[in-house]
Amino acid sequence: QVHLVESGGGLVQPGGSLRLSCAASGRTFGTVGMGWFRQAPGKEREFVASLNWDGSSTYYTKSVKGRFGISRDNVKNTVSLQMNSLRPEDTAVYYCAAGPSLGRPDDRYDYWGQGTQVTVSS
Repeated sequence: QVHLVESGGGLVQPGGSLRLSCAASGRTFGTVGMGWFRQAPGKEREFVASLNWDGSSTYYTKSVKGRFGISRDNVKNTVSLQMNSLRPEDTAVYYCAAGPSLGRPDDRYDYWGQGTQVTVSS
């Protein structure tokens, strides 16, 4: 079992930056893959970024490559998403999720946080 709580969302102007954090509880955190997903109003939830159990492999959706960075700290049981050069189309509720150790985009993620709102607007 993994319990996840996101934080760090908010309102930012286009071109700005935000850092999302996800705090995890559970002794198995160091063995699970972690991902960030987002859901914009009226749209389906989509994959954003993920990484494997030790952070040595990372994956990004095309639209955020070069702008977003995912990382984890297995001592502090946290995973972060650094978001730079934000665009209005990045506006969504962002969720962190835990799943199989390889942390691939198409893996089944069984544990989800409650989400944090990110709004990019001038």
